[in-house]
Amino acid sequence: MGPARVRVVLLRIGLVLGVEGGILAKLLTPFEFGGGGVMGSGRQWMSWIERDDFMEDPPKKFFRLGPGREVRLRFAYFVTCVDVVKDAAGEVVEIVCDYDPATKGGNAPDGRKVKGTIHWVSADEGAHADVRLYDRLFSHPTPDAAEGHFLDHLNTDSLTVIKDAWIEPSVAEDPAGSRYQFERQGYFIADPDSTPEALVFNRTVTLKDTWAKVSAAAPAPKKGGDKAGKGGKAKGKAKKR
Repeated sequence: MGPARVRVVLLRIGLVLGVEGGILAKLLTPFEFGGGGVMGSGRQWMSWIERDDFMEDPPKKFFRLGPGREVRLRFAYFVTCVDVVKDAAGEVVEIVCDYDPATKGGNAPDGRKVKGTIHWVSADEGAHADVRLYDRLFSHPTPDAAEGHFLDHLNTDSLTVIKDAWIEPSVAEDPAGSRYQFERQGYFIADPDSTPEALVFNRTVTLKDTWAKVSAAAPAPKKGGDKAGKGGKAKGKAKKR
């Protein structure tokens, strides 16, 4: 049997169902946590979603959530962003959504389609967790053959620790060494130091991020300054940054 599929939200932002400051309805918890784990209480006021699944001014090929955009909340409903709540610094901290009750289960009776599906974890029923994201130890593919000492090429970003992730509660009682596929995140293992009161998970294998690939391939915005004329050369030298 392969690793259990589990929902987790790493860098989270709140999503609520409500319009004009009032809650429309509590969102039904659509399926058993952990694909066969403990059934939730069945209702929730708010969910956490990945911060990367929302953009206030999304570009054309971004198919996740944005103002006025409709996406599928995995195994739940079609939801549409109708408002956002910002903090004093102007950062979006909460997304207010309307939802179509006819789309319960993730499909529309009228046959309309949405391009984006995002996952979520119940704010009421989920659990806090520390998640350790491991990357390559060295910044050079062959540090022994690179210029200088091999220790000069240590990757300073080889470990990122997310202290406030939110995960399905079904994993709390699993023993150390339990393996999971965190949906849309990668493969993880429960750390030997993990306890029901202080969950810790370590990433073992990453997954491909389609949007990250699209963003990396996008051309850089044009900058001002001297340009080369037809058949000529640009004036001056590029500055190092």
